[in-house]
Amino acid sequence: MARENTEGFYADRNMEAGSGEMLVTKDVAVSMRRITRTCSERIARAACELAMTRRKHVTIVHKANVLKVTDGLFIEACRQVAKEFPAVTVDDVIVDAMMAHVVRNPQRFDVIVTSNMYGDILSDLTAELSGSLGMAASLNAGTDHGMAQAAHGSAPDIAGKNVANPLSLILSAAMLLAWHGRRRKTNSFEAAAGAIEKAVETAIAAKESTTDVGGRLGTRETGDAVAARLRA
Repeated sequence: MARENTEGFYADRNMEAGSGEMLVTKDVAVSMRRITRTCSERIARAACELAMTRRKHVTIVHKANVLKVTDGLFIEACRQVAKEFPAVTVDDVIVDAMMAHVVRNPQRFDVIVTSNMYGDILSDLTAELSGSLGMAASLNAGTDHGMAQAAHGSAPDIAGKNVANPLSLILSAAMLLAWHGRRRKTNSFEAAAGAIEKAVETAIAAKESTTDVGGRLGTRETGDAVAARLRA
């Protein structure tokens, strides 16, 4: 999934100063959403580039039947960028319908591109479809900088219990290596990312993982198992 992460319905990302949320009266609250062509084109290009390494299919997720101006701009920008990638097939799905389609027939989709809040919600759903939220790798990739993190956050409720799934963080590191390798045109980084992904795949198949994905190990032991496969 390619999720625009710098604007949308998030108050801290919409304003030069101040907040994007206002309490007009004690009973009326207003939230502002910003959608720009620049950011929409940037995430659309990332989605198309990703699709070129996969099944060459991009699905735009939106609510343009209601949010005609903002989501209309997002769709327009995505489709314009997609013209640069004639091999990529592009379709679009309304976000509420997408919730049903992605559960009923996830194989239908390849790369999903969407704005911030829709992507925030959909990423949790699609992660669970993969087996566990603990498998959800993510990369915040900008023009010049990237930051990898587990999509589910820090899980403070299970901190120190040796039960959290570390694979999302490990796979996020692999994504960062691959991104850096593509930027620097250095195959060794992409090869390292592939090796990590393969080690994770084989560890899960051997049940050398945490219980949420069918394994028998704790957090520390799962990490050790992946590291051992990499060394081998």
